[in-house]
Amino acid sequence: MIHPNPYTDVPTSDFDPYTTEVLANPYPHYEQLRELGTWAWLERYGVLAVARHDEVQRILSQPDVFCSSAGVGLANFHTEAPWRKPSIILEADPPHHSRTRKVVARVLSPVSIGRLRATFEDVAARMVDSLVERGSFDAAKDLCEAFPIKAFGDAVGLPAEGREHLLPYGDMVFNGFGPINERFQARMDSSGEAVNWIARVCQRDALTKDGLGAQLFAAADAGEIGHDEAGMLVRTLLSAGLDTTVFTLCNAITCFARHPEQWALLREDPSLARQALEEVLRFDSTFHSFYRTSTQDVELGGITVKAGQKIVVFIASANRDPRRWPNADRFDITRRATGHMAFGTGIHGCAGQMMARLEGEIVLTALARRVASFRLDGEPVQHFNNTVRGLKHMPVTVEPLLATVD
Repeated sequence: MIHPNPYTDVPTSDFDPYTTEVLANPYPHYEQLRELGTWAWLERYGVLAVARHDEVQRILSQPDVFCSSAGVGLANFHTEAPWRKPSIILEADPPHHSRTRKVVARVLSPVSIGRLRATFEDVAARMVDSLVERGSFDAAKDLCEAFPIKAFGDAVGLPAEGREHLLPYGDMVFNGFGPINERFQARMDSSGEAVNWIARVCQRDALTKDGLGAQLFAAADAGEIGHDEAGMLVRTLLSAGLDTTVFTLCNAITCFARHPEQWALLREDPSLARQALEEVLRFDSTFHSFYRTSTQDVELGGITVKAGQKIVVFIASANRDPRRWPNADRFDITRRATGHMAFGTGIHGCAGQMMARLEGEIVLTALARRVASFRLDGEPVQHFNNTVRGLKHMPVTVEPLLATVD
């Protein structure tokens, strides 16, 4: 279906961000979209699109004008029935958003997350040591998936049995932010068991007594949120805090395998791990797009955006915008990537971003202390999803360092 462009000063584009061809390598398409101007009208979906950094940042920073309560995906929850329950934190506007966000922010505060560092470092060191001894392995499965499923799953307080359902569930959620296409439908059709498992383990009696999930239920006991909301927030942790970390780690290892001179910099100075992770997030962002909906007629970028207009913000395009980043298409861990949009920004910025940063920093540090170089054993196999970008297989061979770097 073609949606006529109601904005006379906005160029029309037949760009489809959800095709396999685009998802495999979206960056040339993003460049074309940025060059069209501040705005583009995507006639396939009837939405306005922004792909430049400044406009993406501006829209994400004005939740009163560009709201999330209509859904952060393509569907407009203000005009159509949602296929799932909206997130009570990601898809809620103030003041409703403030109450739940406050609880989650406390549970995922730097102090709270800092208590997990030593445990996470031990898990990462043991995994990396074992993999380096093997020499060749599937980095996507054996490290990038295995580490968050173990470390983050334990931190939340999940039972050990059944964690194989975590990634299929998250894949379904993130596919659902795009169109109801074959990719989404196939995942929906195969996710029944995962959905049922998630529903069970988000209940209080399934969680350990000392994990992040238990802290959410403690907030319910204190009257800060409802007990049903506590279960929903545990579910939010699982959908938002796992797949994204998995794919970020995949993207990081791919970047370093393809840019060995950058790995040499990190190997020589593992203290650069956090800065390197930020450059990975900028250069090959895990999230590629989210949506907002205008709450009123508003002047922005030379046009009047109509109230109720769905807008797709291309986060990964913003992070490659040469107007913001010199040599934007170059992967360079000496770059200060402050200001990237990989976790969004404003009140709806990713609540779990400190957790993701901790996990990424710890894994990169553990690798830098043990791995001299990576070699890709064939082309990595991409995992196709409507919203996030990562890998499902990445065979690698590593050359171990002869001595541990302190």
